Amino acid sequence: MGGAISLLAVNFIIAQIFTVAFLTIAVKSRQRPAALWCAAGFVVASLSAVCEAIVPFSSTPRLFAIGAFASVLGGLCLLRFGLGRFYEVPVRWTVLCACFLAGVALDVAIYDLPRGTWQHAIPYQMPFFLIQAWTASVVIRSGRRSFFDRVLFGLLALSAAYYLVKIYAAVAAGSGATAQDYVSSPFALISQALGAMLIVGAGLAMLGVMVKDIVDDAQARSEIDLLSGLYNRRGFMDRVIPLLHARDTQTPGTLILADLDRFKLVNDTYGHLAGDEVIRRFARVLMDVMPNRAVAGRLGGEEFAVFLPCTELSEARVVAHGMRAAIMSQQIAGLPEAARVTASFGVTAAGSGEALDPVMQRADKALYAAKANGRNRVECGETPGTVVNPSVPQWVGRPQS
Repeated sequence: MGGAISLLAVNFIIAQIFTVAFLTIAVKSRQRPAALWCAAGFVVASLSAVCEAIVPFSSTPRLFAIGAFASVLGGLCLLRFGLGRFYEVPVRWTVLCACFLAGVALDVAIYDLPRGTWQHAIPYQMPFFLIQAWTASVVIRSGRRSFFDRVLFGLLALSAAYYLVKIYAAVAAGSGATAQDYVSSPFALISQALGAMLIVGAGLAMLGVMVKDIVDDAQARSEIDLLSGLYNRRGFMDRVIPLLHARDTQTPGTLILADLDRFKLVNDTYGHLAGDEVIRRFARVLMDVMPNRAVAGRLGGEEFAVFLPCTELSEARVVAHGMRAAIMSQQIAGLPEAARVTASFGVTAAGSGEALDPVMQRADKALYAAKANGRNRVECGETPGTVVNPSVPQWVGRPQS
């Protein structure tokens, strides 16, 4: 009995450690509710160890034996709910509660059946198998396929299989003639030892997917310009550079550089709040007009860039004209009704295998020409084959206008 009690204590402590870990995740994660539900699942499931430890010494073993069953099943249901929130594969409370109540009712119904028999072992373990298999299916249905997602699915599927194996183990090794005999049975040692390993594995995998979500979210935020919602300079360049080399084609893509005309005058005349609204509105125009596969970024101030993969210069020029016309048609909050914002555009095609710096340099030269020729224009840059000194290592910015 001492060995099983010790394993029960270990499982209880492990569950509390994971509870604290999920509560910590909840503080940092945008998936706070999911982490809190998972923490609740470990708390509830850990009560099973307490109930099982009390059963041999209680005058009402039925109460604590059923309590142990209900605690594990309830904890697994809470984990199903929490992971459903995390993976955006939700389940209705009514369905989950019905499953829990049906499982507990089944345990009550079979309580007096002989233990260590197929008649008792199969209906006892099946609710656990079904809820774990259901939870494992959440990962698959979500469509996420990261390393941690795959590991979590594997461990949840293994946990489901574990409950099927426990059916055979309960019959082969014996789980005690009564609930009070369970803790001193060989089956208890096997069950608690394997349970501890699976708790640790599944718990770590769940923490892994949530920590990865926090890291990915932080990385995404570091690459997003908060005012416009577009990529910042680093985010834009990190995404465009691979596109320039991703396909063996003579037309890897086209770059559009855009600059809001006389933006400083907008700020000086109508205030920075109006200027911020101009930035947001122009970013929305870029997103609305550009193709779905394009990448847009705010390089700084009133400077923007859009990269159109596998797009000819003539097509990109049409897109740029669409952007120019769209921003002119906007009535922007904070500006007089008759006021209209305009922008200038420089467009150039990228050569096959060409670095981003010379492409941006050519587009910037075309944009400078649009400014010099009266603004509110689209100018096209030189083609890659006619570029002089395309290996200039850094993009040379133009004067602010």
